[in-house]
Amino acid sequence: MAHMPENRPYHHGDLRAALLQSAERTLREKGAGSLSLRELARETGVSHAAPSRHFKDKQALLNALALAGYDRLAEALAAAEDPTLPLQPRLTALARTYLGFAMDNPELLELMYARKHDPDASEQMTDGVDRTVGSLERVIADAQKRGEIIAGDPRHLMHLTGAAVHGVAAFSAGGWLDPDTAGDTIEGLIHHLLHGLMPR
Repeated sequence: MAHMPENRPYHHGDLRAALLQSAERTLREKGAGSLSLRELARETGVSHAAPSRHFKDKQALLNALALAGYDRLAEALAAAEDPTLPLQPRLTALARTYLGFAMDNPELLELMYARKHDPDASEQMTDGVDRTVGSLERVIADAQKRGEIIAGDPRHLMHLTGAAVHGVAAFSAGGWLDPDTAGDTIEGLIHHLLHGLMPR
């Protein structure tokens, strides 16, 4: 993002969006430890006190970044969801989308799942998880109604599926899996989750 002139007028909401955009760039390039409201104010071209009108402290900024990440991931997953598909290609499409987000936004994904969040934001974070990984629970429950998978607590099955998908995404984002073969890994993962590893 280009440096913004110091005399640029801001309307309510514009400054918040500009600060979040600048903060995400810093997160990508330097990590969460380098984020500073004062430095963001300097980069955005406003007084050092201006960010406090939108974020009471650095933790509030981190919370807002994480919530914005959940919004983007939820939108991507919703776009990839096709309830008319059989379960295996349906889950594979969602898992590939999750993987793509993780590889494009590794620092943001790590922040989204960080345990240290402001208690005031805990409900929002829970909602963010429900709209992303939690969406798998609805897919699994739907598959159970269709007789595509075993009966059981869909939330428990969602946790197993979500943990496996997130594990592949984290391995890929961290360089443990070759990005060029990560998509094949996801496809194999979904196949083995649904069919098991035991020989038939």
